[in-house]
Amino acid sequence: MSALEKALSNAKKLKIDECDVALVKKKITTVRITDSEIVEIKQNFDQSFGIRLIHNKKIASMQMTKEEEIEQTMLKALSASSNIKSRRLWKGLPYKTKHVQLEGTFDEKLEQISGSECTDIAQNMINSADNYKVSTITGSLHIVSEKFELMNSNGLNFSDKATYISGIINAESEHGETPVSGIGHACSRTYSNFSPEQIGKDAKTMCVESINPQKIDSDVYSIIFEPYSVGELLAFVVAANFNFKIFSEKKSCFSNSYEKRIAVEELDLVDDPHMSEGIGTKSIDDEGIDTKKQDLIKKGIFKNTFSNLFDSYKEESQSTGNASRSGSPMGRSSEPIPTSSPHNLKINPRDYSQEEMIKETKHGLLVGRLWYTYAINPIRGDFSCTARSGIRIIENGKIIGPGKSVRIIHSLPNMFKNISAIGKNQRNVIQWASLPSITPSLRAENIAVNAI
Repeated sequence: MSALEKALSNAKKLKIDECDVALVKKKITTVRITDSEIVEIKQNFDQSFGIRLIHNKKIASMQMTKEEEIEQTMLKALSASSNIKSRRLWKGLPYKTKHVQLEGTFDEKLEQISGSECTDIAQNMINSADNYKVSTITGSLHIVSEKFELMNSNGLNFSDKATYISGIINAESEHGETPVSGIGHACSRTYSNFSPEQIGKDAKTMCVESINPQKIDSDVYSIIFEPYSVGELLAFVVAANFNFKIFSEKKSCFSNSYEKRIAVEELDLVDDPHMSEGIGTKSIDDEGIDTKKQDLIKKGIFKNTFSNLFDSYKEESQSTGNASRSGSPMGRSSEPIPTSSPHNLKINPRDYSQEEMIKETKHGLLVGRLWYTYAINPIRGDFSCTARSGIRIIENGKIIGPGKSVRIIHSLPNMFKNISAIGKNQRNVIQWASLPSITPSLRAENIAVNAI
């Protein structure tokens, strides 16, 4: 009898109404780069259990790393549940489901990769970023392989194998009057679709082309956001507005705009859990519900939200299959209480090349990276971010040079309605501890910028 079966058997013995048990076994390889050298490589092998008990509509949870602790911890949780508020709207855990291993989610090479092979990948990232104008190179490489198992008292029983790889390089230069930097990033689920050389080249190019930046005047600009900066906006500004809980509590800036136009017709925002190589791709969510592709924005119209079981039950609705037990640096955890999250937040590409966007821009900025991105007033959709690296000044269709840091304070509804171009250069993007996204560049008009 497996540990999960023992936990469910114990729940039945304790006469608990419902129970689900998650088990995550994870191998995490991390390579850290400092001062242009590999300074650390480590491999961690983790195992943890997450258990959720529902009894008399009271929900208790526990998490542990040792199988022998399960029974005693369940007793303690059941005892403590007497002080928990009853959740009368709870309607039950899911039943049996059919799991399908989706293409581009597991790679045996990544599962079996050695420490020396990881070192070679990281060294390729460093070598491709090397340049006489680059003073120092920092970064990291993460490779994760995991087995996720989920069972519940309603007969649900599935397991899933997954792999992930993500690398990032920061190239810094003191070659000019002021220090500048550039970033290169890539992530995928299989090694064959991961390019360490491109990571280093992107970081080097952004860094070298940022040397001797000019002061940018406070003004209103057209801004071309490259994929990495769009991913930052999607993760920290956009996504929350389509969370069903936030939407139903009237805390989304689009809470009063369901089935209404909230963006230009060219904008499609999709949660796509079935896309090959997507960091969040999975056929079953982390609660046992079948996942499905759904349009959040279709041709500029607000169409859908995402939710898990609990948040849906509160509003007498159905889960969209978006329960997430997110883990670090990628993949799942055994967090006993799932949250609602999109799987792969995707902006559908259009026909513009980035060169065409630049050529059409009379007075603008090209932004490769954003920092400190957060909502100021979520209900109105106001947000703030800082462009600190990878900034190019555009005048009359040409890049005239790099720019210094600027602060952008803007409104998401206004930005959506002023998108003037969407690129075809779609890329996988994931910031540290944030949502995976798949996005091209996009250009937005009439954005006020303040010099720093």
